[in-house]
Amino acid sequence: MEEDRVFSAPEEAPSSNLKSAETAEAQKYLLFLSGDLLFGAGAEYVVEIITNHPITALPLVPEYVRGIINLRGQIIPIVDIRLLLGQEPAEQNCIIILNINDTMVGILVDTVQRMLDVPVNTLLPSPNHDQQKLVSGMCSLGDGQTMLVFDCPQLLAQS
Repeated sequence: MEEDRVFSAPEEAPSSNLKSAETAEAQKYLLFLSGDLLFGAGAEYVVEIITNHPITALPLVPEYVRGIINLRGQIIPIVDIRLLLGQEPAEQNCIIILNINDTMVGILVDTVQRMLDVPVNTLLPSPNHDQQKLVSGMCSLGDGQTMLVFDCPQLLAQS
């Protein structure tokens, strides 16, 4: 009996080390749809997801800036990802609040799907095209979908 415990203890330790190594090599992304595109925003930027919040339109701003919201006393600009990518606006949508370099900004998206751990070694660089200015990479997911990595800091450079 005592020999079984001695032999089982070393086997458990390496498996726990493997789990920590796997999490160190993966990044969390919040998956969302905008048009027919599946994006992933880094979890470190995501503050919260809200729905059915009134947006106050502003004059003299680019078309893709839908307006502002007052979220618990904080004024947050809202950017419509569909308009920024040259697509038609959607009727149904929700807002993802992001904190990018201590600047709060909301992005209007069609739907939020789920959080997902993506292995870093599966991320590929994005081709440099003008329409993909907000995409810093991409990867294939297990269900046959392709996730585009949403470049949150680039969003501030656009707006």
